[in-house]
Amino acid sequence: MPTIPATPAPEHADPVWIGEGWVRHRRLRPREHAFAHRTWFLLLPMHRLAEAAAEAGLAVNRAAPISFHDRDHGDGRGPEAGGALAWLRELLERHGIADADGPVWLHTYARVLGYTFKPVSFWYCHRADGSLRAIVAEVNNTFGERHCYLLDAPAWGRTLQARKRFHVSPFCRVSGGYGFRFLRTAPVDGQAGRTVVRIEHEDDDGPLLLTSVSGHLSRATPDRWAALLWRYRWHSVAVIVRIHWHAWALWRKGVGFYRKPPAPTEWVTAQTATPPHASPRGTPP
Repeated sequence: MPTIPATPAPEHADPVWIGEGWVRHRRLRPREHAFAHRTWFLLLPMHRLAEAAAEAGLAVNRAAPISFHDRDHGDGRGPEAGGALAWLRELLERHGIADADGPVWLHTYARVLGYTFKPVSFWYCHRADGSLRAIVAEVNNTFGERHCYLLDAPAWGRTLQARKRFHVSPFCRVSGGYGFRFLRTAPVDGQAGRTVVRIEHEDDDGPLLLTSVSGHLSRATPDRWAALLWRYRWHSVAVIVRIHWHAWALWRKGVGFYRKPPAPTEWVTAQTATPPHASPRGTPP
Protein backbone atom coordinates (compact mmCIF):
# COMPACT_ATOMS: atom_id res chain seq x y z
CA MET A 1 0.00 0.00 0.00
CA PRO A 2 1.63 3.32 -1.06
CA THR A 3 1.73 5.98 1.60
CA ILE A 4 1.42 9.76 1.47
CA PRO A 5 1.62 12.57 4.06
CA ALA A 6 -1.44 12.86 6.29
CA THR A 7 -2.43 16.34 5.09
CA PRO A 8 -5.06 15.99 2.33
CA ALA A 9 -4.59 17.68 -1.04
CA PRO A 10 -4.39 21.51 -0.81
CA GLU A 11 -7.42 22.00 -3.05
CA HIS A 12 -9.61 20.50 -0.34
CA ALA A 13 -8.51 23.18 2.17
CA ASP A 14 -8.22 20.66 5.02
CA PRO A 15 -11.87 19.63 5.39
CA VAL A 16 -13.53 17.22 7.79
CA TRP A 17 -13.23 13.67 6.44
CA ILE A 18 -15.52 10.73 7.14
CA GLY A 19 -13.94 7.29 7.18
CA GLU A 20 -16.10 4.21 6.56
CA GLY A 21 -14.59 0.76 6.87
CA TRP A 22 -13.86 -2.06 9.28
CA VAL A 23 -12.47 -2.76 12.70
CA ARG A 24 -10.89 -6.21 12.90
CA HIS A 25 -9.57 -8.10 15.89
CA ARG A 26 -7.98 -11.51 16.28
CA ARG A 27 -6.84 -13.19 19.48
CA LEU A 28 -4.29 -15.97 18.98
CA ARG A 29 -4.24 -17.75 22.35
CA PRO A 30 -5.05 -19.52 24.60
CA ARG A 31 -8.27 -19.71 22.55
CA GLU A 32 -8.64 -18.18 19.12
CA HIS A 33 -11.27 -15.48 18.81
CA ALA A 34 -11.80 -13.11 15.90
CA PHE A 35 -14.33 -10.59 14.64
CA ALA A 36 -14.84 -7.88 12.02
CA HIS A 37 -17.38 -5.08 12.42
CA ARG A 38 -18.37 -2.22 10.15
CA THR A 39 -17.33 1.12 11.57
CA TRP A 40 -17.08 4.80 10.78
CA PHE A 41 -14.94 7.59 12.19
CA LEU A 42 -13.95 11.21 11.71
CA LEU A 43 -10.62 12.63 10.56
CA LEU A 44 -10.65 16.19 11.89
CA PRO A 45 -8.31 19.09 11.02
CA MET A 46 -7.89 20.30 14.59
CA HIS A 47 -5.74 23.24 13.44
CA ARG A 48 -8.83 24.73 11.72
CA LEU A 49 -11.65 22.81 13.34
CA ALA A 50 -14.13 25.66 13.72
CA GLU A 51 -13.99 26.61 10.03
CA ALA A 52 -13.92 23.04 8.73
CA ALA A 53 -16.79 21.91 10.98
CA ALA A 54 -18.92 24.86 9.87
CA GLU A 55 -18.27 23.95 6.23
CA ALA A 56 -19.15 20.31 6.92
CA GLY A 57 -22.19 21.03 9.09
CA LEU A 58 -20.63 19.16 12.03
CA ALA A 59 -21.72 20.23 15.52
CA VAL A 60 -18.81 21.09 17.83
CA ASN A 61 -19.21 21.37 21.61
CA ARG A 62 -23.00 21.41 21.42
CA ALA A 63 -25.81 18.90 21.44
CA ALA A 64 -26.65 17.32 18.08
CA PRO A 65 -27.35 13.86 16.65
CA ILE A 66 -23.67 13.67 15.59
CA SER A 67 -21.11 15.93 17.25
CA PHE A 68 -17.54 16.41 18.43
CA HIS A 69 -16.71 17.62 21.95
CA ASP A 70 -13.30 18.76 23.18
CA ARG A 71 -14.04 17.35 26.64
CA ASP A 72 -14.01 13.81 25.24
CA HIS A 73 -10.23 14.03 24.81
CA GLY A 74 -7.06 14.76 26.74
CA ASP A 75 -7.53 16.13 30.23
CA GLY A 76 -11.17 16.96 29.55
CA ARG A 77 -10.72 20.71 29.17
CA GLY A 78 -13.40 22.61 27.30
CA PRO A 79 -13.08 25.17 24.50
CA GLU A 80 -12.85 28.02 27.01
CA ALA A 81 -9.45 26.59 28.04
CA GLY A 82 -8.23 25.98 24.51
CA GLY A 83 -9.85 22.58 24.10
CA ALA A 84 -8.21 19.31 23.18
CA LEU A 85 -5.74 20.91 20.79
CA ALA A 86 -4.25 23.06 23.57
CA TRP A 87 -3.90 19.93 25.71
CA LEU A 88 -2.09 18.14 22.87
CA ARG A 89 0.31 21.04 22.26
CA GLU A 90 1.19 21.09 25.95
CA LEU A 91 1.74 17.32 26.01
CA LEU A 92 4.15 17.50 23.08
CA GLU A 93 6.05 20.41 24.62
CA ARG A 94 6.41 18.58 27.96
CA HIS A 95 8.00 15.68 26.11
CA GLY A 96 10.48 17.79 24.19
CA ILE A 97 8.66 17.96 20.85
CA ALA A 98 8.81 21.63 19.92
CA ASP A 99 8.68 21.42 16.13
CA ALA A 100 5.21 19.87 15.69
CA ASP A 101 3.96 23.33 14.78
CA GLY A 102 1.99 22.41 11.66
CA PRO A 103 -1.35 20.73 10.95
CA VAL A 104 -2.85 18.39 13.52
CA TRP A 105 -5.34 15.73 12.43
CA LEU A 106 -7.47 13.68 14.84
CA HIS A 107 -8.80 10.22 13.91
CA THR A 108 -11.63 9.58 16.35
CA TYR A 109 -15.22 8.48 16.89
CA ALA A 110 -17.94 11.10 17.11
CA ARG A 111 -20.65 11.43 19.72
CA VAL A 112 -23.81 9.85 18.33
CA LEU A 113 -27.12 10.81 19.94
CA GLY A 114 -25.18 12.27 22.85
CA TYR A 115 -23.02 9.24 23.64
CA THR A 116 -19.54 8.08 22.69
CA PHE A 117 -16.93 5.57 23.71
CA LYS A 118 -13.54 5.93 22.06
CA PRO A 119 -11.35 2.83 22.54
CA VAL A 120 -8.48 4.63 20.80
CA SER A 121 -8.02 7.91 18.95
CA PHE A 122 -4.98 8.92 16.94
CA TRP A 123 -3.47 12.41 16.78
CA TYR A 124 -1.28 13.03 13.70
CA CYS A 125 1.04 15.94 14.42
CA HIS A 126 2.98 17.65 11.61
CA ARG A 127 5.74 20.15 11.17
CA ALA A 128 5.03 23.46 9.49
CA ASP A 129 6.21 21.99 6.18
CA GLY A 130 3.57 19.23 6.40
CA SER A 131 5.93 16.37 7.29
CA LEU A 132 4.81 13.97 10.01
CA ARG A 133 6.50 14.69 13.36
CA ALA A 134 4.65 12.66 16.03
CA ILE A 135 1.60 10.46 16.61
CA VAL A 136 -0.27 10.23 19.90
CA ALA A 137 -2.45 7.15 20.46
CA GLU A 138 -5.05 8.12 23.07
CA VAL A 139 -6.52 5.01 24.70
CA ASN A 140 -9.65 4.75 26.88
CA ASN A 141 -10.77 1.72 28.87
CA THR A 142 -14.23 0.82 30.12
CA PHE A 143 -13.27 1.90 33.67
CA GLY A 144 -13.21 5.58 32.68
CA GLU A 145 -9.41 5.78 32.55
CA ARG A 146 -7.24 7.23 29.78
CA HIS A 147 -3.62 6.76 28.72
CA CYS A 148 -1.51 8.00 25.81
CA TYR A 149 1.29 6.40 23.82
CA LEU A 150 3.59 9.02 22.29
CA LEU A 151 5.24 7.88 19.06
CA ASP A 152 8.15 10.21 18.34
CA ALA A 153 9.49 10.76 14.79
CA PRO A 154 7.17 8.20 13.12
CA ALA A 155 7.16 7.20 9.46
CA TRP A 156 4.35 5.89 7.30
CA GLY A 157 4.49 2.13 6.93
CA ARG A 158 7.07 1.63 9.70
CA THR A 159 6.29 -0.30 12.87
CA LEU A 160 6.53 1.85 16.01
CA GLN A 161 6.80 0.14 19.37
CA ALA A 162 5.79 1.06 22.90
CA ARG A 163 5.64 -0.91 26.14
CA LYS A 164 2.12 -1.70 27.32
CA ARG A 165 1.50 0.31 30.51
CA PHE A 166 -2.28 0.59 30.64
CA HIS A 167 -5.02 -1.91 31.47
CA VAL A 168 -7.54 -2.29 28.66
CA SER A 169 -9.00 -5.81 28.81
CA PRO A 170 -9.42 -8.12 31.82
CA PHE A 171 -8.33 -10.94 29.51
CA CYS A 172 -4.85 -9.45 28.94
CA ARG A 173 -2.07 -8.74 31.40
CA VAL A 174 -0.32 -5.38 31.45
CA SER A 175 2.88 -6.79 29.99
CA GLY A 176 4.78 -6.85 26.74
CA GLY A 177 4.19 -4.11 24.21
CA TYR A 178 2.45 -2.78 21.13
CA GLY A 179 3.56 -2.49 17.54
CA PHE A 180 1.76 0.36 15.75
CA ARG A 181 1.76 0.70 11.96
CA PHE A 182 0.08 3.53 10.04
CA LEU A 183 -0.63 3.56 6.31
CA ARG A 184 -2.34 5.86 3.80
CA THR A 185 -3.18 5.61 0.12
CA ALA A 186 -3.20 8.45 -2.35
CA PRO A 187 -6.42 10.37 -3.21
CA VAL A 188 -8.60 8.91 -5.98
CA ASP A 189 -11.58 10.57 -7.72
CA GLY A 190 -11.81 13.43 -5.24
CA GLN A 191 -11.61 11.21 -2.15
CA ALA A 192 -8.75 11.26 0.36
CA GLY A 193 -7.98 7.59 -0.21
CA ARG A 194 -7.80 4.90 2.46
CA THR A 195 -6.32 4.87 5.93
CA VAL A 196 -5.24 1.81 7.92
CA VAL A 197 -3.96 1.54 11.49
CA ARG A 198 -2.60 -1.83 12.56
CA ILE A 199 -1.77 -2.70 16.15
CA GLU A 200 -0.16 -5.90 17.41
CA HIS A 201 0.02 -6.70 21.11
CA GLU A 202 2.82 -9.06 22.05
CA ASP A 203 3.15 -10.14 25.68
CA ASP A 204 5.90 -12.10 27.43
CA ASP A 205 4.81 -15.29 25.64
CA GLY A 206 4.76 -13.84 22.11
CA PRO A 207 2.12 -12.41 19.74
CA LEU A 208 -1.32 -12.28 21.35
CA LEU A 209 -3.66 -9.78 19.64
CA LEU A 210 -3.85 -8.48 16.06
CA THR A 211 -6.06 -5.45 15.52
CA SER A 212 -6.73 -3.05 12.69
CA VAL A 213 -9.09 -0.21 11.83
CA SER A 214 -9.40 0.86 8.23
CA GLY A 215 -11.61 3.10 6.18
CA HIS A 216 -12.12 4.88 2.89
CA LEU A 217 -12.16 8.63 3.43
CA SER A 218 -14.63 10.99 1.80
CA ARG A 219 -15.30 14.65 2.40
CA ALA A 220 -17.97 15.52 4.97
CA THR A 221 -20.78 17.79 3.78
CA PRO A 222 -23.93 19.01 5.58
CA ASP A 223 -26.19 16.64 3.66
CA ARG A 224 -24.31 13.49 4.70
CA TRP A 225 -24.98 13.32 8.44
CA ALA A 226 -28.58 12.12 8.28
CA ALA A 227 -27.67 9.26 5.94
CA LEU A 228 -24.69 8.35 8.13
CA LEU A 229 -26.89 8.30 11.22
CA TRP A 230 -29.45 6.09 9.46
CA ARG A 231 -26.82 3.69 8.10
CA TYR A 232 -25.03 3.13 11.43
CA ARG A 233 -27.75 4.19 13.89
CA TRP A 234 -26.58 3.63 17.52
CA HIS A 235 -22.94 3.28 16.50
CA SER A 236 -21.43 4.58 19.75
CA VAL A 237 -23.63 2.33 21.88
CA ALA A 238 -22.80 -0.59 19.58
CA VAL A 239 -19.08 -0.10 20.26
CA ILE A 240 -19.44 -0.60 24.01
CA VAL A 241 -22.04 -3.39 23.62
CA ARG A 242 -19.71 -5.32 21.31
CA ILE A 243 -16.83 -4.95 23.76
CA HIS A 244 -18.89 -6.61 26.48
CA TRP A 245 -20.30 -9.21 24.09
CA HIS A 246 -16.84 -10.35 23.05
CA ALA A 247 -15.70 -10.34 26.67
CA TRP A 248 -18.54 -12.73 27.44
CA ALA A 249 -17.52 -14.90 24.47
CA LEU A 250 -13.93 -15.09 25.76
CA TRP A 251 -15.15 -16.02 29.22
CA ARG A 252 -17.31 -18.76 27.69
CA LYS A 253 -14.22 -20.09 25.90
CA GLY A 254 -12.36 -20.32 29.20
CA VAL A 255 -9.87 -17.51 28.65
CA GLY A 256 -8.22 -16.44 31.92
CA PHE A 257 -9.41 -13.33 33.75
CA TYR A 258 -6.94 -10.82 35.27
CA ARG A 259 -7.82 -8.37 38.01
CA LYS A 260 -7.47 -4.72 37.04
CA PRO A 261 -4.22 -3.16 38.32
CA PRO A 262 -3.94 0.49 39.39
CA ALA A 263 -3.70 2.99 36.56
CA PRO A 264 -0.12 4.11 35.78
CA THR A 265 1.02 7.21 37.63
CA GLU A 266 2.36 8.67 34.39
CA TRP A 267 -0.35 8.88 31.75
CA VAL A 268 2.00 9.15 28.77
CA THR A 269 4.20 6.24 27.63
CA ALA A 270 6.97 7.06 25.19
CA GLN A 271 7.97 5.03 22.18
CA THR A 272 10.72 2.43 22.53
CA ALA A 273 13.45 1.73 20.01
CA THR A 274 12.45 -0.45 17.09
CA PRO A 275 14.29 -1.71 14.01
CA PRO A 276 13.22 0.27 10.91
CA HIS A 277 12.30 -2.96 9.09
CA ALA A 278 10.14 -4.43 11.89
CA SER A 279 6.48 -5.09 11.10
CA PRO A 280 3.57 -6.85 12.81
CA ARG A 281 3.25 -10.54 12.07
CA GLY A 282 0.01 -11.75 10.55
CA THR A 283 -1.80 -8.48 11.12
CA PRO A 284 -5.22 -8.44 9.42
CA PRO A 285 -5.67 -6.01 6.48
